[in-house]
Parts: sequence; C-alpha cells; structure tokens
Amino acid sequence: MAIDRVAYWKDLADYDIVTAEAMFATKRWLYVGFMCHQVIEKTLKAYWCKTQPNDPPYVHNLVRLINGSGLDEQMTEEQLEFIDQMTPLNIEARYPEYKEALLRALSEEKCREIIDSTKSLTKWIETML
Repeated sequence: MAIDRVAYWKDLADYDIVTAEAMFATKRWLYVGFMCHQVIEKTLKAYWCKTQPNDPPYVHNLVRLINGSGLDEQMTEEQLEFIDQMTPLNIEARYPEYKEALLRALSEEKCREIIDSTKSLTKWIETML
C-alpha cells in the first residue's frame, strides 16, 4: 500500500503546531520557535510532494525547500522575510552556544507572533495542496 506523502507531511505539521502551542502555554520560548520551524518545514515538504516528482531532500533549510519546489515565485516579500527569520531557529535551537542569544530574542510577544505567522503561512500553503 502506497503512503500518501502529502498527507504524511501534513499530519506531522498538524501535530507540531499543537506542540508549539503547548510550548507557548508553558513558556518554553526556545521550543516554540523550534516547533514552528518544524511546522513550516513539514508543510513545505508536503507541498514539495504535491508539486515535484521526487521526494523532498533531507534538509532543514526552508529556503532550499521553497526554491526547490518553485514556491518562491508565488510568495510575497513578507512571507519570504518570515522564512528568513525562521530558518535559523531549527539549527540554533540545537546547539548550546546559540541557545542563550536565541532565548533573549524570543519573548512571549515574539513567540505569539511566530505562532500566528506560522499558522497563516501554512494555511496559505495548504490551499495549494
């Protein structure tokens, strides 16, 4: 039985946005950013599977996923700027030398903005799935 690759990535993204909200509720700011990056990454991989004949690459680089799937040509400048903001949250959240600086940048207000922007972006991408 063949797996529906679009649904697979979408289901993972749906789970991760709930996790981001749980991290927000418990004030785990670093992991709000990390989980929102994961939501965007997995939604982009769902889009890749919908539009490309091959599987998405095993990367966390959001810009590479956007460019490789051709989605960059449809995105607004605001969406692309948000992607630039989100890209380092995956890698930097994993390494202790970056965590302190990242934690200083992630306030409650900033994390609410990140979650809301993540939901908006993923909802837009989902309209094309």
